[in-house]
Amino acid sequence: MKNEENLPSGIAQRFRGFLPVVVDVETAGFDAQRHALLEVAAVIIRMRPDGLLEPSTVIACHVLPFVGSEIDPRALAFNRIDPDHPLRDAISEADAMNRILTPIRKAVKAHGCNRAILVGHNAHFDLGFIKAAVERTGYKRNPFHAFSVFDTVTLGGLMFGQTVLARAARAAGLRWQNSEAHSAIYDTEQTARLFCAVVNRWRELDPEHYWERDPDSLMTPMPTHEI
Repeated sequence: MKNEENLPSGIAQRFRGFLPVVVDVETAGFDAQRHALLEVAAVIIRMRPDGLLEPSTVIACHVLPFVGSEIDPRALAFNRIDPDHPLRDAISEADAMNRILTPIRKAVKAHGCNRAILVGHNAHFDLGFIKAAVERTGYKRNPFHAFSVFDTVTLGGLMFGQTVLARAARAAGLRWQNSEAHSAIYDTEQTARLFCAVVNRWRELDPEHYWERDPDSLMTPMPTHEI
């Protein structure tokens, strides 16, 4: 008999063994190898008993620029972050990766998933900075798939005809405050709500729930290069 604690959850069956986790980073530029990571936030997606998705509580922190990193003033003008602000309460990249990724690893195991998959708006940008920080800090067993993502730019364009996060969120019926945008916490929470709105509406369009027809076939472990 299988141990019930190790059985895949509904969300594992829905996404072929992957646990969606929404991530947003705020940075001091566009190059993950050179520019500093300044903020990171994550929201683990969960499934309600009725099969609808909803965001869980956000996990977030401010991050100290790594030694030797570069800071582009144009990036700071955009995200309005002052890396030297005395009340920023920033932590090292190593502590940041532990704070963000350890709960994700636990959630992957708790839901019977194989890996986490990063959900983001322009998701490869966020994944690139997470991977660079993981490499710099030597964090072991990064829970995220190495290159596959769910991108709400594409999903928003498909469902609502909008690719800008603010416009897609409004089209989905979500409230949007421009004054709060471009903080890791706010953008992560809004991206999570947008992702859930898209998937939940798709569920309404597909009452047959094709992902539930043969759950056992969906949970076969896969190589990390495959999705």
